[in-house]
This record gives sequence, C-alpha cells and structure tokens, in this order.
Amino acid sequence: MELTEHKIFDKENFTQEPLAYGEYEYCTFNACDFSGNDFKDFRFLECVFNGCNLSLVKLQQTAFRDIQFKDCKMLGMRFENCNPLGLTVAFDNCILDHCSFYQMKLKKTTFSNSRMHEVDLTQCDLSSCLFDNCDLFRATFDDTIIEKADFRSSFNYSIDPDKNRIKKAKFSLAGLPGLLDKYDIEIDLHG
Repeated sequence: MELTEHKIFDKENFTQEPLAYGEYEYCTFNACDFSGNDFKDFRFLECVFNGCNLSLVKLQQTAFRDIQFKDCKMLGMRFENCNPLGLTVAFDNCILDHCSFYQMKLKKTTFSNSRMHEVDLTQCDLSSCLFDNCDLFRATFDDTIIEKADFRSSFNYSIDPDKNRIKKAKFSLAGLPGLLDKYDIEIDLHG
C-alpha cells in the first residue's frame, strides 16, 4: 500500500481517474470531486476534506481516523461499511442526506450545521454526540443510544423516547414536538 503524507490536493477531479489506492496521512483535500469513487481498504489518518463532493463513495473497510469533513457534499454514503477500528470523524456544514450509519459506534462525534435528511441512525451509539444546528428531517432513530447527546440547536427530528435510549440527552423547548410526534398532539410553544 502506497503512503502519501502531508500532501495538499486542490480542485482535483477524481471522477474520471480515481484517487490512487493507498494510505493518506495528514493530507488536505480542497474542492475535490470523488463522487462514485471506491475507497475500499483505503486508510485516511488526520486528513481534512474541504468543500469536496464525496457522494456515493463506496466505503468497504475504509479507515477514517481523526478526519474532518467541512463544507462537503456526501449523499448516500454507507458509513457502516467503514473499518470501525479507531474511527473518528467530524462533520461541519456538510450535506449528509441519505447516508447510513447503521449500528455504528460514534460516541462524542460532532455534527455541526449539517443537513442530514433521511439519514439512518438505527442502532447507533451516539452517546455524548453534539448535533449543533443540524436539520434531521426524516432521520431514523430506532433502538439508538443518544444518552448525553446534545440536540438543543437542531431541528426537524422525530425521536421516540420509548424506542431509543435518551437518558440525559439535551433538547430545547422548541424541539419538544419531535419527541412527542407519535402521540399526534398539538403543542403550543407560545401559549
């Protein structure tokens, strides 16, 4: 496996000629298009992806360790196929629509200012995660651990307290309807 260290990739289009198979350490990817690439068995360590398109990238046993995704478009990625060993990621201002994190352990992960429409978080461990100003429209929480997670600034979520572990999770008053959806009741937050 070829090792690439401390390299900056600027505005590269990897849709025709995919990123070379290997291990990438301390690399920065700026405005690169990886859409449809296959990252099978790739290793990324302490890399930053800025403004990249990673939509539909295949992640079979991909290693993401201390990775930051900022301003990235990441539609339909199946993160549950990643190598779970040492997996640490952070998302800031990303579009994660239709991504799947099924059964992943993502304790203390930060999701900031991100759109997460129809994301699958079924059976995830999201303990102590921060969801800062995230749009969780139609995101699936089922048998999910969200203990001590912070949803206070996020919106559009629907979380059934009977089907998820929510002890000590933080919610705002405005988010209360998302916890009571199943009862089909009207809540007046201004009365």
